[in-house]
Amino acid sequence: MNLVKAFFAFWYDFIVGDDWVAAAGVVIGLVITAGLARVGVNAWWLLPILVAVVFGFSLRRAIRAAR
Repeated sequence: MNLVKAFFAFWYDFIVGDDWVAAAGVVIGLVITAGLARVGVNAWWLLPILVAVVFGFSLRRAIRAAR
C-alpha cells in the first residue's frame, strides 16, 4: 500500500505543487476550452490567455507572500 500512496503523492505534488490555485485555474481553463470546442467554437486562443492570467495571479500572490 505504501507504493500506491507514494505514487499518488508524487502526482499530487507534481501537478499541484506549491500553488493549488494555479493548478485549479489551468484545469478550469482546460474544461472551458474543451466545452467551447465541443459546441463548435474555435477556442484555441482561450487557453494561452487563461494560463497567462492565472500565471500573473499566481505570481502576484507569491510576491505578496514574500513581503
